Amino acid sequence: MDKRDFAFGRMNYILLAIGMVIIILGFVLMSGSGSSETAFDPDIFSARRIKLAPAVCFFGFIFMVLGILYKPKEK
Repeated sequence: MDKRDFAFGRMNYILLAIGMVIIILGFVLMSGSGSSETAFDPDIFSARRIKLAPAVCFFGFIFMVLGILYKPKEK
């Protein structure tokens, strides 16, 4: 009975870490140069920034939810 009862197990923290890395990757994919007052940069409307990056962030948030809800099997 020396084992402490933590709210999360080891697998929960691994899933949370994976989710956080995926979310950070999504935000990195969204980054880039923007338009200024004098020059328009059409790259702000690229598929990477408006389709891929938000989808990657969404899957990262799904991983975070799974990491919170995951319940290890009782032995």
